[in-house]
Amino acid sequence: MNKEKIIIIGSEGHGKVIVDIIEKQGLFSIAGFVNANPQPKTFVMGYPVLGSDNELVQLRAEFPNCHFFIAIGDNSTRHKVKLKIESLFPDIAFPSIIHPSAQIARDVKIGKGVCIMAGVVINSSSNIGDFCILNTKAGIDHDNSIGNFSSLAPNTTTGGDVSIGDFSAIGISATIKHGIKIGKHSVIGAASYINKNLPDNIVAYGIPGKIIRPRIIDEKYL
Repeated sequence: MNKEKIIIIGSEGHGKVIVDIIEKQGLFSIAGFVNANPQPKTFVMGYPVLGSDNELVQLRAEFPNCHFFIAIGDNSTRHKVKLKIESLFPDIAFPSIIHPSAQIARDVKIGKGVCIMAGVVINSSSNIGDFCILNTKAGIDHDNSIGNFSSLAPNTTTGGDVSIGDFSAIGISATIKHGIKIGKHSVIGAASYINKNLPDNIVAYGIPGKIIRPRIIDEKYL
């Protein structure tokens, strides 16, 4: 059976992980990568860099009806690339990429363009928004709401009934107590313990986590 083609947008470290997940998931055939500034005759993980993101129309003509997966770790940049692709192909569908080792309860809802990496656990009645990244061994307990374009770094843990707002980023090994709400466009530092609700547009870290400063939307954090 011929598998549908998929082009990965971004060939850095995150893109390499996406290759492994797609290969193990076995649903798509990787055509190659797209980069903002590609080098000629470049290969990544054995797949060619096909061109820049200014060549998407030509590439989709070469690979008719191919899918795109946005392998960009920064939440805001991922959103901008998504808007660009939709402006070119309004009817495009973005598949989600899920590692076979992930443990996902049967009533979990998963949006489009989501990346779920190896060892992730998502418990019952949780909702994962569009274009989220759930990184290696992230643990999502029951009844969580993970907002669109948010990201959880490796080994993060949430209790039950946690809400994480759109575009927020949770750092490596951070823990969020049950019932906590984190606003939009916020960043939680690595290894923090969050036991109080946090608003939009802040940077917080520590044990327990405290607001350190305001955060400007689209400010780099990786």
